[in-house]
Amino acid sequence: MATSILHGPQDTDGISRWCELAARIADGHLLTLDEGLSILESDDDHLLDLMGAAFVVRQKYFGKTVQLYFLMNAKSGLCPEDCAYCSQSKISNAHIPQYNMLDREQLLDGAREASQRQAKTYCIVISARSPSQRELDAVTSVVSAIKQKYDLKICACLGLLSLDQAHQLKEAGVDRVNHNLNTSGEFYSQICSTHTYQQRVATLQAVRQAGLEMCSGGIVGMGESKSDVVRMALELRDLGVQSIPVNFLNPIEGTPLENVRQLDPQYCLKVLALFRLANPDREIRIAGGRELHLRSLQPLGLYAANSIFVGDYLTTKGQLPEDDIQMISDLGFEIMRE
Repeated sequence: MATSILHGPQDTDGISRWCELAARIADGHLLTLDEGLSILESDDDHLLDLMGAAFVVRQKYFGKTVQLYFLMNAKSGLCPEDCAYCSQSKISNAHIPQYNMLDREQLLDGAREASQRQAKTYCIVISARSPSQRELDAVTSVVSAIKQKYDLKICACLGLLSLDQAHQLKEAGVDRVNHNLNTSGEFYSQICSTHTYQQRVATLQAVRQAGLEMCSGGIVGMGESKSDVVRMALELRDLGVQSIPVNFLNPIEGTPLENVRQLDPQYCLKVLALFRLANPDREIRIAGGRELHLRSLQPLGLYAANSIFVGDYLTTKGQLPEDDIQMISDLGFEIMRE
């Protein structure tokens, strides 16, 4: 007898149930909570079936292209928030560089490096609850020069934003704002107490109202349940987020989550497949922690995701850019710049 999609194996005709689900999603079906849970709970023996199904959807919308992003930590540490995963928070004892806002030339140097690494988007990130007007001006004043000189898209990650601040970014030519949900609304209070999940949602709503693209994702592996991961993926879909970075917790020494280790490569691949099937036509980016948790299975992640960061993250090291480019080439994929 054929088994249910909730169990994942193949039916009596040898047609993967995951492929059936992918076909329905490609026809407009919206992934349900139960279907999402079935992905995360599926047997490792059927992992390649699942990744193949995710690739069917990925290929429909993105072909074999991979978009590269480059992160610039424009202000490091000194953050008044208490996010448990973050090395830059006020409760972190991690040994990281601490500095105030980079100047114009330093931001331009970062853009030059992004361009050299074949990145499509330059991400300017600051550690803060919300940007001061000086910090906002430092970003908005350099956008035009970056675009003219390096032809990059600009994504700004500046903390909680008001509608007026979002409008200022839009008027300056910023293309997109990143503000991660990080986890589900139900689990959020376990990782942060200095601001709420709803404040994060409100920032995304302000970004959308200002006419900016939304970039928002989360961190998997912080002690949340599988249901929390699925709910986050579905919430991002319902918000209409255009770009979704999927981070895997890097348990940094000196943070409250330094001893939390619950991930393996197979589960991380299932997470990426979940996000692709929940958000079929949206950019899915393998973000922080991919080198640590996917390890030798990193290439398989790109059968679900269509984007990666190239180079280092905010306070942790990434894979060498030339290794990323080689990985993409070995897959028969191509770097997308337009």
